[in-house]
Amino acid sequence: MKRRNFIKLTSTASAAGLLPIQLNASFKFLNSFSNCDFSNRKIVLIELAGGNDGLNTVIPLSVYSDYVSMRPTIHVPSSSVLPLSNIDSNLAGTNQDIGLHPKLSGMYNLFDQDQLKIIQSVGYPSANKSHFASIDIYNTGNDGSNWNNGQNSGWIGRFMENHYTDLLPTNFPMGVQIGSRNTSLGFHGLNEHGLAVNLSGQDSENFYSVLSGLSGEYPSEFPDSHYGNELQYIVDTDAVSNVYAQAISNSFNSGSNFSGANYPDTDLADQLKTVARLIRGGIETKVYMVRLGGFDTHNDQVQGQGDIQGKHYNLLDELSTAIEAFMSDVNSDSIGDDIVGLTVSEFGRKAQENGSNGTDHGQVAPAFVFGKPINSGVSGVNVDFSEATASNNFQIESVQFDYRQTLATIMQDFLGSNTNNINNTFIDNFNNDSFAEQKIQNLLKADYAVQEDCLDQSLSIEKLNSKDWFVYPNPFKDHINLNCLIDGQNQPTTFIIVNQIGQTIQRGELKLMNGYIRIDLPNLPTGLYVLTLENSSKKERFKLLRGMF
Repeated sequence: MKRRNFIKLTSTASAAGLLPIQLNASFKFLNSFSNCDFSNRKIVLIELAGGNDGLNTVIPLSVYSDYVSMRPTIHVPSSSVLPLSNIDSNLAGTNQDIGLHPKLSGMYNLFDQDQLKIIQSVGYPSANKSHFASIDIYNTGNDGSNWNNGQNSGWIGRFMENHYTDLLPTNFPMGVQIGSRNTSLGFHGLNEHGLAVNLSGQDSENFYSVLSGLSGEYPSEFPDSHYGNELQYIVDTDAVSNVYAQAISNSFNSGSNFSGANYPDTDLADQLKTVARLIRGGIETKVYMVRLGGFDTHNDQVQGQGDIQGKHYNLLDELSTAIEAFMSDVNSDSIGDDIVGLTVSEFGRKAQENGSNGTDHGQVAPAFVFGKPINSGVSGVNVDFSEATASNNFQIESVQFDYRQTLATIMQDFLGSNTNNINNTFIDNFNNDSFAEQKIQNLLKADYAVQEDCLDQSLSIEKLNSKDWFVYPNPFKDHINLNCLIDGQNQPTTFIIVNQIGQTIQRGELKLMNGYIRIDLPNLPTGLYVLTLENSSKKERFKLLRGMF
């Protein structure tokens, strides 16, 4: 009888305790990109929690009078607006003529430096104006027709599983989230546990000290039941957190921030400062998520007519100054070539102001995509205020860009993911079309865009549809167990275990007892290992992690 194939643990990223030369060797061992090496690239997601008012963020100058009529009290005076036509004269007099809120001077400067793209009217087909539902829709990568779709996994997790298969598992987090109490649903994989870890600000040392205190022997057998699944999930999460803690601590201590970055003393700035320091410290985390809350501005968005100060003023100031400092930091050396940032908000605000100097829940909002690889410009046009009538509660409803179009463009043109991986990342596509065929044009500079002939480069050790062997525990401490899952258990099978730089650790022929064997691996350093099992009919490879215990 076949043994149940238990849910496997998966970690990911920068090698805790490894020297840079060892880490580089590890990635060369697992990857062969030739001239298609985009393995160091990373994305930074900035969540504007609460639903950002896009119309007071990116001001529609070509229809400014319509904008003012909808917002007689809270509009941004034209004299205060930062017009982008001063930088790009081609915008003047067109339906792309826009200006930025006066507190977005940092974003204005990035546009001037050819490092900022503005994506107009971002949303999804079946809009849901509930905070909780909408952010889950964004995190799961679906179209909103049923916001429960895919709730057990997120688009980031599915993307990591498909695109970075070769890195799973290893001893660094594939994702790092900062600024939120709970790890985002977006990081949940379909099959993998522990893809991301949650930190707070610049307190990685505290994170490490807490987690490194966890100890005790992990069980190696789990009942074939719901209880067993839950128990294994807890064990896996505990084990990987200990491993991640060391990797984060090492990277944080090894890294530094550019002294001229001038980070302000704000929460978002602290989060991005930590991201920059971790990256410069050598961690290979692929996706970072930070958070700025408070955008649910039903009241006191401004202080009164003609006075743009208020909640939104302060939020945009924090956003802009933090991003500008972060970009100054990462662009002070070559790491800026490998980073793209993106703002995400669960929805926008209504076109019409309310009676409390604020705005209520809307459907679409602009997004900022920034970084040295990004072309400055505007994708899309200013909204049509004739849409916003009493019959639809003064909503702008037209989605110019599905949020998944931006993500798919970054995934393919910047991270090098093929179309199949993108199609496996997003679920319930409204039109049943591939988002890889709906990319945003000229989002990336030509020098940074991944060439089409590089998209089919395999990033993974050969994946087979089924496994004949079950290998556990993973991470392991001093041994691994092998169970044969098929008949023919007495077929001669050889094994070889190599480390992250290709050195053979152990090899031999398996001598099974009732389809089972234990291989002792005492005193191995923390890190990634690859086990290869081979007989006359099949070869299987398993990535194993020797964790911190």
